[in-house]
Amino acid sequence: MLAFKSKRPSFGLALGAAPPLVLVATSEAQAHVKWFCAYDVAGQPQGLEQVLCLNFEWLTALALVCLMFGCLAEGTPLGGALLNALDRVTTRVRTDTELLVRATLGFFLVSLWSLGGIILTPELKTDVTWIPWLQLALAACLIWRRTMPITGLGIVFLFSFATAQYGVFHLADYPIFLGVAAYLICQGLDLTPFEIRPLDIVRWSASITLMWASIEKWAYPEWSAPLLAAKPQMTMGASPELFMQAAGVIEFTLAFALIWTPLVRRSAAIILAAIFVSAVVQFGKVDAVGHSGIIVVLLAIAADDTRMTVRARHAVLAPAWYGAALATFLFLYYVGHAALFGGLDALPVI
Repeated sequence: MLAFKSKRPSFGLALGAAPPLVLVATSEAQAHVKWFCAYDVAGQPQGLEQVLCLNFEWLTALALVCLMFGCLAEGTPLGGALLNALDRVTTRVRTDTELLVRATLGFFLVSLWSLGGIILTPELKTDVTWIPWLQLALAACLIWRRTMPITGLGIVFLFSFATAQYGVFHLADYPIFLGVAAYLICQGLDLTPFEIRPLDIVRWSASITLMWASIEKWAYPEWSAPLLAAKPQMTMGASPELFMQAAGVIEFTLAFALIWTPLVRRSAAIILAAIFVSAVVQFGKVDAVGHSGIIVVLLAIAADDTRMTVRARHAVLAPAWYGAALATFLFLYYVGHAALFGGLDALPVI
């Protein structure tokens, strides 16, 4: 394991110090739109020439400045002091991470059983009567550490079942479930595959999930139109188009930060957890159930006290890695969509 020497306050502080209304509005945009509004996964996404506009470039540049400044600050004595403070504040969460994950996933699975007709997430409907009972049985397996792997394998099965019903592209929204399943299996069997911690597996899956979701905000901003029309104060005077671009950039940047240096990712996890919790206040129990799993994962990331030496090169390389991640996800989303729904002759020009 790497030892962290510094803490990156600035990225977290830079976004955390943003006007409270910005984060409140972002929290409402963070609600999974497929749970509350009509959507068409096979529909034509907004063209890349519309997504990669001047406003998008300015927003991305601002995000990179915050990310680089945070990396630089993390290598200072102030960064180390902030990491130490975070370690003290999150001691209990860190000590009981596995228990919190098991309890939260138990709540999640029992809630799915109670609601009925759902496979893992609210918009994945099913009329298969044994699915809710399987999810209740998987919740029971979380009571004992020894049976946690059964729950993990059950989640993999449910994910595969949903993929067969709804398609690969739709389930690309939810790799977090596979990360959680791997966490449960590895923790229950005391495994560290290839010397990778179970928490790091689920952290990467959370990052991938949120980066993919942010692309969807740019590709299908019209899906959120009913929410913005019902709550126009969310946009704080900005146009709906600009608001959705900003929400996507914030989400993508915070998601990318989850795989960067320790204080950067811990700060990002805290901000994301706060955003998701705020969304629950706005959207109620469906949002609480649907996002409970990722919220507890974000808390575990925020409490992770793994350290590493943070150097200037982390700031210098941040734009290159961020750009590579952005280009990769845009490519996978648009090319994947065209290949699955439009045929290879409909591949976009990038």
